[in-house]
Amino acid sequence: MTGNQPTTRMSPSTESFSFRKAWISILLLAALLSACGSTSNNSKSDAPSEARKAAETNTALGRQYIERRQYEVALEKLKRAVAYDRTYAPAHTLLGVLYETLGQIKEAGREYKLAVEYDPDDGDVNNNYAVYLCNQREGKEAEQYFETAFRDPFYATPQVAYANAGICALGLNDLDKAERYLRQSLEYDAEFAAALLPMADLNYRKGTYLPARAFLQRFESVGQEGPSSLLLGYHIELALGNVTAADRYQKDLNDRFPTSSEAAQAREP
Repeated sequence: MTGNQPTTRMSPSTESFSFRKAWISILLLAALLSACGSTSNNSKSDAPSEARKAAETNTALGRQYIERRQYEVALEKLKRAVAYDRTYAPAHTLLGVLYETLGQIKEAGREYKLAVEYDPDDGDVNNNYAVYLCNQREGKEAEQYFETAFRDPFYATPQVAYANAGICALGLNDLDKAERYLRQSLEYDAEFAAALLPMADLNYRKGTYLPARAFLQRFESVGQEGPSSLLLGYHIELALGNVTAADRYQKDLNDRFPTSSEAAQAREP
């Protein structure tokens, strides 16, 4: 991976069936390892080219140390990157990811916002800030940054931003808007697990249980099952009156994730 690789974050999902915890757990992984390509370097820089190269190098090193969970060294490298070039947006974005990982939420927000200021049209940068805002339950404000991400013609992973926007709208219980965004995500990638699972949840909420089952089955064929998806499957099958299938989901949940809150919910009468 290089310093020019985008840092594309996935949004946490809604509170329904504890999806929020599930998405937060993959947040850093998605931020660091998704979408390979080149991050925009269109942010205005008053630094000489040597300083920009040094910023890129230190950002790449910072990314690698985050992946190794060597956070103290990562922080040093990323701070050095912005010292070389304060306008280098990818360094600010990774600082945001790192601060969020460390639980320093205010500092994370400051860095995501700086990234947008220095590269206001970049899809990754706007998606990242929007995800942060959605995490802070500022979904209404997040929408304008998602919309900016959609408009970037060079954005390598628009399906990610559309899925995030859909999940964020789902958190606001705006089911129509959530469905529109999630369907747009799936138009880019029909097997995008991060859009399929919330589509299953959305249809369950709407009471359209057969489509909910269909979306969940599509997710299961391409995504990694976890407590949230198993609990959702349990509820969908109960709603459809298929007790045998519901029992299978419950057994799988208890066998694989016995101490999870989702397993506890499925055991509730």
